[in-house]
Amino acid sequence: MRGVPVILWIYLIGFGVPGVGLERPFNSPLLWGSIALVMTYGAYIAEVFRAGIDSVHESQRAASRSLGLSNSQTMRFVILPQAIRRVVPPLMNDLVSLQKDVALVSLIGPIEILRQAGIDKAKFANFTPYVAAAIIFLMITIPLTRTTDYLLARERKRTSATRVR
Repeated sequence: MRGVPVILWIYLIGFGVPGVGLERPFNSPLLWGSIALVMTYGAYIAEVFRAGIDSVHESQRAASRSLGLSNSQTMRFVILPQAIRRVVPPLMNDLVSLQKDVALVSLIGPIEILRQAGIDKAKFANFTPYVAAAIIFLMITIPLTRTTDYLLARERKRTSATRVR
């Protein structure tokens, strides 16, 4: 999934699945565009969690085994709590990317902010709707990126060997 561009998945699923001739409720471009995004970003998020689990040092597993924990207990009580703390900033980055990639779903039909800006631009022969759409995207994206920066700084501060004042 991660090796194919998101836009290609949106086209393949958004036009390919409805082309099979399903009944009306399942023939929505919004539904199939959303499924394409979920499948694509699900692969990215799975990779982020895999990397987070792999980032926990092997000594943590050895210590939990020496305490008599089973493999599932080790994963549940030792590995996952540490891994989840480490993957929050990358997950926030994926959330920002997903928020921006939602505009790609408009290529298969549904009207969202970018498509509406194009319609308004054609109506009024003015590029101001694109500026307004960009401002709306920034109003959503900038707080998310600042939250990501905050979480990353907090994690660095928590795991650093020296105190930073």
